[in-house]
Amino acid sequence: MLLKNKNVIITGATRGIGKGIALEFAKQGANIIFTYSRSHDEAKKLEDELNNLGVKAISFQSDASKFDDAHSLIDKVLLDFDTIDVLINNAGITKDNLLMRMQESDFDTVIDVNLKSVFNMTKAVQRTMLKQRHGSIINMSSVVGVKGNAGQTNYAASKAGIIGFSKSVALELGSRNIRCNVVAPGFIETEMTAKLDENTVNEWRKNIPLKRGGTPLDIANTCVWLASELSSYVTGQVINVDGGMLT
Repeated sequence: MLLKNKNVIITGATRGIGKGIALEFAKQGANIIFTYSRSHDEAKKLEDELNNLGVKAISFQSDASKFDDAHSLIDKVLLDFDTIDVLINNAGITKDNLLMRMQESDFDTVIDVNLKSVFNMTKAVQRTMLKQRHGSIINMSSVVGVKGNAGQTNYAASKAGIIGFSKSVALELGSRNIRCNVVAPGFIETEMTAKLDENTVNEWRKNIPLKRGGTPLDIANTCVWLASELSSYVTGQVINVDGGMLT
């Protein structure tokens, strides 16, 4: 097991990529602390599933986009766990529209949930990791944050901001053995994409060099590597997990 007895916080983990990360990390021996916004039943179900894998798992209803919530969450986590070894900032939303039609609130909300949450959680966990003199922070961006996408100016700005933020954190905290890296998923097939028109999905697949969409496990495996000692000399990097989309 690559992550045995490591304590890991994952924001937004009740479905999709976050859930895939939580399950794979548990299989690798990590204790899981995860957050959710509204889906209490789904959170409880995942919590039970993770505990059945033989690790300690606790869920918290918490809004990472709110500064006080993030700090309160860390205080609660430290009541049950001695260390915080890994933070995965995964929570995110979309409110897509062309710029000419986008409302100010749509821009602000996406920036708050996707980008400010990364600031809030990283700042909240920083003191603990500094005391420990170790930690791995993994921030979830997107290929859209690397290349942009029409109709997603708010989302692209938030995901690009995560990249700049993460590179700066890597420079600031590297001397304390705290690493900060970015994962940029491409087209990942989840419950949400399953609702899309099959012809549209097939066209996307055709344009990917590997000729398939990614899975939450593809992202989870990359995160496992970044969280483990296998990547102990890797920080400040952006890893595109996209089947070659940006090649």
